[in-house]
Amino acid sequence: MDDFVRGLIAALGEDAVLTDSDDMAPYLRDWRGRYQGAARAVVRPGSVDALAEVVSHCAAAKVPIVPQGGNTGLCGGATPDADGQAIVLCLGRLRRIREIDVDNNTITVEAGCTLASLQAAAAEVDRLFPLSLASEGSCTVGGNLSTNAGGVQVLRYGNMRELVLGLEVVLPDGRIWDGLRGLRKDNTGYDLKQLFIGAEGTLGVITAAVLKLFPAIRRRATAWVAVPDPAAAVRLLGLLRSLSGDRVTAFEIVGRTALEMVLAHIPGARAPLRNTRDWAVLIELSDSSGRADLDSELADGLSQAAEQGLAGEAALAANLAQAEALWALRENISEAQRLEGISIKHDISVPVSCIPVFLERVSIALKRVWPDIRIVAFGHIGDGNLHYNLSKAVEADNKALIASSAEVNRIVHDLVVELGGSISAEHGLGQLKRDEITHYKSALEIDMMRAVKRAFDPQGLMNPGKVLAMASAENRSRAQS
Repeated sequence: MDDFVRGLIAALGEDAVLTDSDDMAPYLRDWRGRYQGAARAVVRPGSVDALAEVVSHCAAAKVPIVPQGGNTGLCGGATPDADGQAIVLCLGRLRRIREIDVDNNTITVEAGCTLASLQAAAAEVDRLFPLSLASEGSCTVGGNLSTNAGGVQVLRYGNMRELVLGLEVVLPDGRIWDGLRGLRKDNTGYDLKQLFIGAEGTLGVITAAVLKLFPAIRRRATAWVAVPDPAAAVRLLGLLRSLSGDRVTAFEIVGRTALEMVLAHIPGARAPLRNTRDWAVLIELSDSSGRADLDSELADGLSQAAEQGLAGEAALAANLAQAEALWALRENISEAQRLEGISIKHDISVPVSCIPVFLERVSIALKRVWPDIRIVAFGHIGDGNLHYNLSKAVEADNKALIASSAEVNRIVHDLVVELGGSISAEHGLGQLKRDEITHYKSALEIDMMRAVKRAFDPQGLMNPGKVLAMASAENRSRAQS
């Protein structure tokens, strides 16, 4: 144990600083099991002031900091590198609900609060916090903010960036910026909070946020529907939105292979339809008034869709338990994939109208090189965000495919950008895509991002190796020389 770590223990207490290798192990490996790092210590401050003190110590000693929330990310953004020089700064003890302003429809929460706890706190005052993710029981508000999380209801409510009114942030020198304002109109200069949302902890540590609340949902209608192809799914989305407007809360597409993995690996999972088709969509309508007959509205919409050849067999949930069972099929895809083995993951977005073109063209291009490649495609078709993951069934063949990740990525990402899309929609860049963005962002964009990084973190200590790895390493080397 070095003097720096001893100083942290003296300042925070032994319970707040983990140094034993077994105690630290869960914090040093990502959820997917793809990245393994090392650290001087895992530090778990119990207050914002204590966290700021830790950051001040790190700034003075030039010790890198890797902020971590629930450690549920898919791009290695919260995992330290292997050199063991950094500390992992875990925000799990900062989990208070500080304030709920019902009249202003806002809630102020600390960054270590889980998304499920936030949702429950909103529900207790008859309000809704709409962000919904498969990992909501363990992911945290800070992690959701740092990656600008999206989830299944972006179609209606927007992603995390659109749900934030104010932030509290510990800056890289240890100062605390209090931007916790619950204002929907504030035109007094640069909107600084936007710099930290989606920055993955590379500019500072988000410690609390003021978030928007919405009226509680009174009625829902849920259905799993077979569709002929992705083009029909897009047209079905358009039809339902023309009939139901913003009551179309979620519209998810699921490919056959994704569903089959869930049925194979998740206990209790059952096929929703008699015959599994290549493509299906999971649809949810919701309403806060409680007056609409959404079940009939959805059934009528699907009847019209069937007449137009846009929808086939459908399973409409008759109660909450059936709806939850349908959603479990969608939400367990990532877990089923993890159990199946490592895959090459893509979290891409294209204009909704381009989804059918993307899926057709990219499949042809990949199978031309790897005829037996296994495609797991699913995601938020309502907002153009697809999770497009690739693997092979035989372990030895899959290792060879993983070794070809760069070639696979180029095929997928080149087409995404050609169609006007993004190579990262909601998972962030982390270390998985830190170099990949240099192929697709202009030199000017990269220069602008680096300028922001240098302005906030001139020593390059905040989450080094993530988002702008080369710039961070360069700055840290300059600071230590």
